[in-house]
Amino acid sequence: MAEKFRFYALWLCLVCIIVFAIQSFFPVVTDVLLLNQDSFIKFQVWRFVSAIFVHGGLVHLMYNLFALALFGSMLEKFIGGKRFLWVFFLSGIIANIIAVNFYPASLGASGAVYGILGALVVIKPLMMVWAMGFPMPMFIAGVLWVLGGVFGLFDPTGNTGHIAHLSGIGVGFIIGIIFRITRKKKV
Repeated sequence: MAEKFRFYALWLCLVCIIVFAIQSFFPVVTDVLLLNQDSFIKFQVWRFVSAIFVHGGLVHLMYNLFALALFGSMLEKFIGGKRFLWVFFLSGIIANIIAVNFYPASLGASGAVYGILGALVVIKPLMMVWAMGFPMPMFIAGVLWVLGGVFGLFDPTGNTGHIAHLSGIGVGFIIGIIFRITRKKKV
């Protein structure tokens, strides 16, 4: 029996919006919720999850909301809500943990969103999506997102967490492969 669609991606978008509104009125909240080296030293474990919902600005938030609502809903439809939440949180947490080793701090849902994209690349590689102004199969879009992240690593003027993006998509690839293997065994 198929799992009921719960709109988890949209609920997560709402959480991001609420947290951003709180950040806007109380900027100190950002420093309390983002992931940085203090998170490890002071054992502030909530930051591993809270950092996913904190964003550095309105544009950062809007890009993540768009991708989360669109691709997150697709992934939830294909693998179910519980598995979708695993992809989202595992990708977001791991991406932020890796990124904070290269940047002073890590925040945002980008790693989680890229994890969703990575899982979709493996689970539905031929699904047509609109990416970078063109319709293309999901696996081509995935290759372009990875290349964009790799090239972005060499942009000294950028303030984008490309390491978080690449880490997130890598985690998503792995989860997608695990999902495909376990699904084949059940058939």
